[in-house]
Amino acid sequence: MQARVVVFPIRGRAWCFARPRPVLPATSASASAAGSGALPPPPTLKDLWLGISAGGRTAPENAEAVADFVADKMNRAWIGFGSAPEGSVKRRIHSFGLKLLSRVRPSETLLKSLTKDVSMLEIVHPASINPRLVRRRLRHIAVRGAAIHKKYLYGSICMLPVTSVFMVLPLPNIPFFWTLFRAYSHWRALQGSERLHLLVSDCSGEGKTLLEKKNGMSTRKDDDSQYAPWNFQPSQKLDGFLKRRGLDEGLDCDTISRICQTYDLDKVDVLKYRDLEWPSSASRTT
Repeated sequence: MQARVVVFPIRGRAWCFARPRPVLPATSASASAAGSGALPPPPTLKDLWLGISAGGRTAPENAEAVADFVADKMNRAWIGFGSAPEGSVKRRIHSFGLKLLSRVRPSETLLKSLTKDVSMLEIVHPASINPRLVRRRLRHIAVRGAAIHKKYLYGSICMLPVTSVFMVLPLPNIPFFWTLFRAYSHWRALQGSERLHLLVSDCSGEGKTLLEKKNGMSTRKDDDSQYAPWNFQPSQKLDGFLKRRGLDEGLDCDTISRICQTYDLDKVDVLKYRDLEWPSSASRTT
């Protein structure tokens, strides 16, 4: 699977790394579900157990299936909180959760979207910027993200037993579920960091194997160019947008809106890159 990443300077030395918003498949089933406002049937514990006990999957794959099962349950509960009546406890919890989510690093969204199925990157960048610099920046995001999310993953796991003691209270155990959600998010972001580092590093070893599996053919040792799992797309349009960029203030909201419309980006995430404080961002919410 090929993933598209849009990269451009947004303020001073701060760069934006964003992926286009996912396009939902226009199938009849999804259309009917969207029209009725209902989610597809949730997986059950029986389905999870049958998948694990059937064999044929490795231990990491079974662990990922369990994590996805828990994440699906949490996502459905979160949607239920958001659809609760205005002024209710669930609706207030949902509003408070949105405030917490607004403090999450924007790079985490990018890393979580790079799943193990991604085998090729299409990198859109301003034509005036050297592609080597763009790739170096992406490698920095991957290395830094791996270090940060591994540390916070271990921290979140250590906090789970502490927050579980609030289960005795009659109210929903928000600290426990928030910590569990953050542990899952850091785990996904850590996987995405490793995948991104593999894709933007010099393609050798595992990277060559990755492309051989994708293309269904063996590669030749005397031609390293075919090993590169990236495809640079210089954009003159981005250069035109960047002409209005100030060194200190960065891109204004109107320019960011036009960039987001042109490349189908999430404006909220892009604004986070502009408004993020560097380098103190390392101390943001885990």
